[in-house]
Amino acid sequence: MRPRQRFRTTATAAAGIAALLVAAATVGSAPVATAASEHPSATHGGDRAWRLVDRTPGLVQPRALTVDGSLPARRAAQEIRLAQQLYTFWNTGEQRYLDSAVDPGFRDNTLPEGRPQGPAGPAFASRTFRAAVPDLSCELSDLLITGDRITARLVFRGHFTGTFNGVRGQGQRVEFNAIDIQHVGTVRIIEDWHIEDNQALLAQLGAGAGR
Repeated sequence: MRPRQRFRTTATAAAGIAALLVAAATVGSAPVATAASEHPSATHGGDRAWRLVDRTPGLVQPRALTVDGSLPARRAAQEIRLAQQLYTFWNTGEQRYLDSAVDPGFRDNTLPEGRPQGPAGPAFASRTFRAAVPDLSCELSDLLITGDRITARLVFRGHFTGTFNGVRGQGQRVEFNAIDIQHVGTVRIIEDWHIEDNQALLAQLGAGAGR
C-alpha cells in the first residue's frame, strides 16, 4: 500500500521542505496576515485571516492560518475554502469534498508508484489507506495562502484495525505528518506536490522502516 508519497529522510529533503515553506510565506512584497487558533492573542492581522475561513459545519478548520496580504479577500477566501474541502475529504473519505476541491484535469506532480494520475489518485489513496486505518482523521495544522498556492502541514491519525498487505491490525495507534503544496487555478486546484512521513507510518503498521 502506498497511501501517499514516500517521505525522504535525508538532509536534502528536509532542507527542501523548509525552503518551500519559507517561499510560500514570503511570496510578493506585501505583508502576510497570520493567525493561530491556539494563541489568538499572539497573532498579527489574524482577525482578517480568520474572517475568511468557511465555518460550515463538517468542514475541517485550520489550527493556524497565514494569508498573503496582497491577495484580494475574495480570492483568499476561495483558496482557504478549497483547502478546507480538500482536507475534509482526507478527514472523512467523502468523495463530494474531493470533487469540489480539485479540477477534472488535476495533476499530481509527485505521483507514487501504483496510484492513478488525476482526481482518481487521491480517491484511490483514501480508499486504500482506510482499508487499513478506518478511523483515519486529517488535522489541518498549518495553512498558508500565498498567491495561487496553498501550503499545508497535516497530521494524520487513526488506529490500525483494518488490513494492510494481508495483515490484520491490532488497534495500533497511527500518527504521521505530511506537507502539501496545491496550485489553484481559476476555480479549483489544478496540480499539487506532496511529501509524507511514510517511514513513521510503516513502522507503526509494523511494516519496517524502508521499502
